[in-house]
Amino acid sequence: MEYLNPARAPYTAHDRALIGTEHARQARAHFARHPSYRPTPVRTVPDLAGTEAVHVKDESGRMGLGSFKALGGAYAVHLLAEHEGGGTPFVCASAGNHGISVASGAAEVGVDCMVYLSEGVPEAFAQRLRELGAEVRRSGEDYEASMAAAIRAAERNGWRLVSDSSWNGYTGIPLDVMRGYTVLFDELTDPGALPPGLSETAHAGGPATPPGAPAGLEAYTGRLNGSSAATGGHSAPHGAESAPTHVFLQAGVGGLAAAGAAYVRDRWGEQPKIVVVEPEGAPCLLESARAGEPVRVQGGRTTLGRLDCLEPSVIAHHLLLHLADLYMTITDDQAADAARLLAGHGVHLSECGAAGAAGLLALTPAARDALGIDDASRPLVVGTEGPVEPK
Repeated sequence: MEYLNPARAPYTAHDRALIGTEHARQARAHFARHPSYRPTPVRTVPDLAGTEAVHVKDESGRMGLGSFKALGGAYAVHLLAEHEGGGTPFVCASAGNHGISVASGAAEVGVDCMVYLSEGVPEAFAQRLRELGAEVRRSGEDYEASMAAAIRAAERNGWRLVSDSSWNGYTGIPLDVMRGYTVLFDELTDPGALPPGLSETAHAGGPATPPGAPAGLEAYTGRLNGSSAATGGHSAPHGAESAPTHVFLQAGVGGLAAAGAAYVRDRWGEQPKIVVVEPEGAPCLLESARAGEPVRVQGGRTTLGRLDCLEPSVIAHHLLLHLADLYMTITDDQAADAARLLAGHGVHLSECGAAGAAGLLALTPAARDALGIDDASRPLVVGTEGPVEPK
């Protein structure tokens, strides 16, 4: 399924107050003091999916925790401990990686941590959490059930809830989690991290869409959405000579996708096309965009466990609703194929970790045309986690 966003509009000062390059700078300065912090590498795969090259931000080695989530939950925990002090335990629900980040942060500040997991989360994650000093509690058959249990525990015991999703009345902590994620995008601006493309003059500083693209966009939108697209204005990009032409961001509740979209718009302007990729069995952001408001979806079966979310983060939805160019879904098989393909190029990710690349590979010809993807394009995808469950 593909949905070209008819609500696309420019990044605003209000967006910047929520998430932007300044928040990334602050978060990165915080992590620079951490002994395990190192920028993660960018792996470049030439000629993939008919492009000049695909850049893969490889988060599999992030701070010894194995995923980009190391930057989010731990950052929020550190800030809470700085502002409120220690003592009161932290609690969260997790499909695996968020809990590991929260538990790691809690251990670093010397505060107890409880992590609620659904019955479907692999025991390897539970064991890793225990090794970090967290108390693991199993509750319910899916993430939503474990989240409900964590909320009840926080309310009953006065614990501090650290969620990577947001809802009305609960936005401050998830926003800090998302701001932590921006560190991985800020690392792309380090000298040499994201090399200029061979055809940079065709993309840098040029129009927001290639010549002739508006007609393609309108035709594509009409076929898929039943309406015409609203395109955002172009702001002056920073470092446009090395900016990616497209950014593919996988999403569960949407925290990473929204953080990435906001950072990209603040740093590189309106030119890069942003694509949100979800599992076919859990298209909560796509359906929320279609409805124009956050909605809960029925969902279906998917093996992409860390992306299997049926309701979006409110903050993520509101940002992506005007910052994303296209929403799309992928099948479990497409994610598995993408992981195998990248492994053949020396980039080793899980199927969830390869979901952004799977989106690029799965685009229909109409979507490729609408997004202006060709042999001069330089897409960025985020390899969010390594290839195996933690041990």
